Amino acid sequence: MKDLHSHLLYGIDDGSKSLKESLEILKKAQAAGVTEMLITPHYIEDSKYNCNNKDKKSIFNNLVKEAKKEKIDIKLYLGNEIYLTENILELIEKGEILPLNDSKYLLIEFPMSNMFHNTSDLLFSFINKGYIPIIAHPERYVVFQEHPDYVEKYLNMGVLFQGNYMSLYGKYGRGAKKTLKKLLKSDYISFLASDIHHEDDEFKLDKIKKHVKRYVKDEEKVNDLLENNFDIVVKNKNFGIKR
Repeated sequence: MKDLHSHLLYGIDDGSKSLKESLEILKKAQAAGVTEMLITPHYIEDSKYNCNNKDKKSIFNNLVKEAKKEKIDIKLYLGNEIYLTENILELIEKGEILPLNDSKYLLIEFPMSNMFHNTSDLLFSFINKGYIPIIAHPERYVVFQEHPDYVEKYLNMGVLFQGNYMSLYGKYGRGAKKTLKKLLKSDYISFLASDIHHEDDEFKLDKIKKHVKRYVKDEEKVNDLLENNFDIVVKNKNFGIKR
């Protein structure tokens, strides 16, 4: 697996709290079969989760160096999970937030229980400037649990969606589990990721491909969800939807 969403940049959000914890998570990831990871700390404007790019890159470079010392063979990339705000383009220009591996892809987080009235306008403004939003874990948002068909509206705009595969195991409740199954069956999801935060979180990758295939019915699509589409993002290539 290649993991698009994780919180291993220690000490700056609600993920890993120390270098030691980050290294232990990476060791677990390697043992589970993860070969590449995007590290995507939260950026929430006007909150304590607002570490700028200079400081993020410093912590990231130290993590890469220490992982190499520990002989952890996982290729690491840096980005952000960005809480939706109208200032995203300005924050990129100011060096506050990062697209995924400095690409045109933005990992975007919505509010959990409601939706901004101008969400579509904001997403379109990013697309109009050449960025491609990837919405993190749509199955966890109340609006999509109640109206999973709403996802199609955003897909038609050019927005992509990343599910947390642990939702399939019930980690985020029955609503998220049911919604992710529906979204997978409808071919609305382009990535599955761990969104791992802490050392005691699980990867559960030993049977993930078989598990996901129950819903997408296609082995090539499973590989796209877990590996191939990740490559498109980190290499900053154009995304051709197979639908």
